[in-house]
Amino acid sequence: MQKKSIKDLSSFELKNKKVLVRVDFNVPMKAGGITDDSRIKAALPTIHYLLECQAKVVLISHLGRPSGKPVDSLSLKPVATYLEQLLGQSVLYCDDCVGDRIKRDIEESLDRIIVLENVRFHSEEMDNDSVFSQSLSELADFFVQDAFGSVHRAHASTEGVAHFLPAYAGLLVEKELSFLGEALDVPDRPFVAIVGGAKVSSKITVLQQLLTRVDVLFIGGGMAFTFLKAQGYSIGKSLCEEDKCDLARELLEHAKALGKQIVLPKDIIVADRCDNECSIDTVSSEDIPEDKMGLDVGPETLMELKRILISAKTVLWNGPLGVFEVDQFSKGTCDVATLLSTLNAVTIIGGGDSVAAINKVGVGEDMTHISTGGGACLEFLEGKELPGIRVIEDKS
Repeated sequence: MQKKSIKDLSSFELKNKKVLVRVDFNVPMKAGGITDDSRIKAALPTIHYLLECQAKVVLISHLGRPSGKPVDSLSLKPVATYLEQLLGQSVLYCDDCVGDRIKRDIEESLDRIIVLENVRFHSEEMDNDSVFSQSLSELADFFVQDAFGSVHRAHASTEGVAHFLPAYAGLLVEKELSFLGEALDVPDRPFVAIVGGAKVSSKITVLQQLLTRVDVLFIGGGMAFTFLKAQGYSIGKSLCEEDKCDLARELLEHAKALGKQIVLPKDIIVADRCDNECSIDTVSSEDIPEDKMGLDVGPETLMELKRILISAKTVLWNGPLGVFEVDQFSKGTCDVATLLSTLNAVTIIGGGDSVAAINKVGVGEDMTHISTGGGACLEFLEGKELPGIRVIEDKS
């Protein structure tokens, strides 16, 4: 079922109306300055659309984890100032997000854009308190969900408020649902998924879901060693979830039954410790020395991935292929980012360290879609119902 978006509302319906937009302005900050504005820029299409329809745009977001009380360093005031500079027009900052005074300020303001204070300064936000949700709803005529990174949370500003206002998807959320939904349901084939990360336990449901949809599933990162161990190979001191080996074997057997291909690393970069000064070696993934740990994929694996990807029409990537945060073990992840940028395929990057790799290599503009939600993207791929999406009105 498709969800209604703000494009289903006419300019006449939006003109002079107050629209509460849940955005994701949970941006990294240092010394009061914003160090990465990508989440702010991701909200601009929805903001511009509503302004063109002559609506009054009321933006609400969280920032950090203030534990239900005001924290000066987590105020959204710097974000309001930054947004004002970005848009080149006046933005009203409100020092709270509920109450009669805030309602009055919104009502009387000549500014068309209002940024409310950090909603997590109220403990009722994360409790999804219905009274608090209703208080938020009293600020506006419509609710727009545009914080894909938060839609997996049933909070007052993501789920609760939609029980009191007509709810619509913003352009960012609409785009996320379109790309991720089409990738799972009607992908151009061959469809290849690359899934990395540390633990099988955190992504087993994603792997199970993807296996029924993809043509090839490549498993990398720390979780690959659990699969190698499950096949009886020596993995030395590499990360392994012993209690998930049976699950790994079941997934490999399920793949055979479905006629699907699961690809594991052919060779591994190993070391006796994980830092930039240690000595490294490249070994077969089937025979890692007992005193070494696997920390990245090797050159043969990257060649195999290139062979698989060159004919792919849809590629979904979620998770690093090595200990990406250590430069010496980031090559596999960065090389995959570069490789994806050269493909004639729909390329979807599923949040987290994969996005960091794309940004590090500087190939973001070459990707078809970069998801703005790490946890939300994973839960969507798992097939879970996301609270912040469920409450958006369905298209008839």
